Amino acid sequence: MAQGQKIGIVGAGLSGAVIARELAEAGFDVEVFDAREHIGGNCHTERDAETGVMVHIYGPHIFHTDDAEVWDYVNSYQTFLPYKNRVKTTSQGQVYSLPVNLHTINQFFGKTFRPDEARAFIEEQADKTITDPQTFEEQALRFVGRDLYEAFFKGYTEKQWGCSPTELPASILKRLPVRFNYDDNYFFHKFQGMPENGYTDMIEKIFDHPKIKVTLGHRFDPRAPHDYAHLFYSGPLDGYFGYEFGRLGYRTLDFERFTYQGDYQGCAVMNYGDASLPYTRITEHKHFSPWESHEGSVCYREFSRACGEDDIPYYPIRLVEEKAQLADYVDRANQEKSVTFVGRLATYRYLDMDVTIREALDTARLFLSKSREQAEMPAFVHAPL
Repeated sequence: MAQGQKIGIVGAGLSGAVIARELAEAGFDVEVFDAREHIGGNCHTERDAETGVMVHIYGPHIFHTDDAEVWDYVNSYQTFLPYKNRVKTTSQGQVYSLPVNLHTINQFFGKTFRPDEARAFIEEQADKTITDPQTFEEQALRFVGRDLYEAFFKGYTEKQWGCSPTELPASILKRLPVRFNYDDNYFFHKFQGMPENGYTDMIEKIFDHPKIKVTLGHRFDPRAPHDYAHLFYSGPLDGYFGYEFGRLGYRTLDFERFTYQGDYQGCAVMNYGDASLPYTRITEHKHFSPWESHEGSVCYREFSRACGEDDIPYYPIRLVEEKAQLADYVDRANQEKSVTFVGRLATYRYLDMDVTIREALDTARLFLSKSREQAEMPAFVHAPL
């Protein structure tokens, strides 16, 4: 494929932006389309006119990675300032620190354990009759025991996923650590931070290249005839095929936005573990930019529910039924020519931002290599299954 040929990209989020920039710098003309009126996808940020707070419009996105190249990449377009995510949770009338750590354990059980004592105590709480946990609940009971499970995981998980933890795979809980020290940094990655001027400003700079044209507010029909030498598609995989095998399952989020004069909760993220409350958490956005000072505050109450046809999909469910549907869509996608499916929606996987960027860089580099060899580009560089 010769340089100068047009490349089409559906989606102006991280995947589309990174691929567009890499290919534009290699000499390709790139046209990007997005159905929304803004770039950035779900990590879009805007400065609130009333308070001056930088607001994460679709909920908070916190950057964390061990990938040095990805860290250098984002910092080449935006200065990332230090930020540590320290989550609190309100449960059974008290406030605790997450992830579950030595302070959480001592506070919850009214103890003063040392690390080795806490480890032994939690092992006593664990259900040792569960030898091969298959569900979220079994994993939790084997991991932390019933008391901590019901206080911190059960109600929150029911609200987040809309089903019983007995229906969810154990793998979901394996991402949640228990620490036997006082480290309350939610993430353990080497590089952690927030973009000084927001993610949208960063993505705008990535798109800032004479060979990139971005069209917003346009729902591109990938099935209609077009003259692109290759298409990179980051929209919903099922949507590309007109939902031929039905809609893949997603959870969506509703946000109840409110302002407050002062500091509403003293932290960026407060989870609510009790099933009696309908929301999963409250986020206070000025705390995501701790280098700034604002009198006013913008907060979101966050509600999770099943994703409808007109909703924004957030989290792929990927239970048994969805995986069977997904296999059908993957088979169909592999029959396509001159299109590559990228990103969270098109590969139906939960992806953190750093992984999204890494995969976009890998995809662009493979495309350039295939172009030089005049070889065919696969439908998926990172397979959904």
